[in-house]
Amino acid sequence: MKTIALLGAGGKMGLRLSANLQGSPYDVRHVEIGENGQAALRARGIEPQSADTALAGAEAVILAVPDNRIQSILESIEKKLAPGTLVILLDVAAAYAGLLPDNPSLHYFVTHPCHPPIFSDEVEPLAQRDFFGGEHAKQHITCCLISGPEEAYAAGEQIARTIYKPVMKSHRCTAEQMAILEPALSETVLGTCLTVLREATDEAARRGVPYEAARDFILGHMRVELAIVFEEKEGAVFSDGALKAIDRARNVIFQPDWKRVFEPEAINESVEHITRVEKAG
Repeated sequence: MKTIALLGAGGKMGLRLSANLQGSPYDVRHVEIGENGQAALRARGIEPQSADTALAGAEAVILAVPDNRIQSILESIEKKLAPGTLVILLDVAAAYAGLLPDNPSLHYFVTHPCHPPIFSDEVEPLAQRDFFGGEHAKQHITCCLISGPEEAYAAGEQIARTIYKPVMKSHRCTAEQMAILEPALSETVLGTCLTVLREATDEAARRGVPYEAARDFILGHMRVELAIVFEEKEGAVFSDGALKAIDRARNVIFQPDWKRVFEPEAINESVEHITRVEKAG
């Protein structure tokens, strides 16, 4: 049995992880400083512990906390962690930005969910409505060993499969690859494009199309066109008219050099913004 200290256990992500860790072979100690978070844990039959109590003898520490708090939290608990402790982060930003304490006695591991795929075999209604994963729907995950021996990766992946269950594939990536996946691919590109799609739907409604018709139309076409673009259905292709529309609109909607968001300097800037500690006032 591995003892896990879960920091931020009463937050949105912490509660998800707490639920999946219940009934697992791990001895979990829940740490939450917020009154609302503590109340949420107690409502689930979980009694929060102090950080000192939870960290004493813990073999793994999961940081379910905002990216811009990871550095200060680790600096405050670093000396309380035994050599060989596995420190698990849920996002690569702090590690990629070089904000983790340079402590060779600690093993750093990062894991992040892919979330349930659009194209899946889920048939149960609860699974179909589990958009984030970790409750009813199966999902893939990504994992990265920042520092430590190979057995630390195996231990981290096993915990990752528990906190994000049910899990299908586990993809092993480097820190650089995880930074490309997020923020660059999933937030900078996908989040922006999807926000534009919503704005386009609203614009269609503003121009007289019934909103429900516009919403149903774009969501249905989104599924079809995603299947075409990602070759989900063999032989499915865009019509000649659609190809002409795409070719004409590409440089209207996108800057010709938009792929520069994947350049290291652009990713560095994005990560720095994510991990920045905002000053009060």
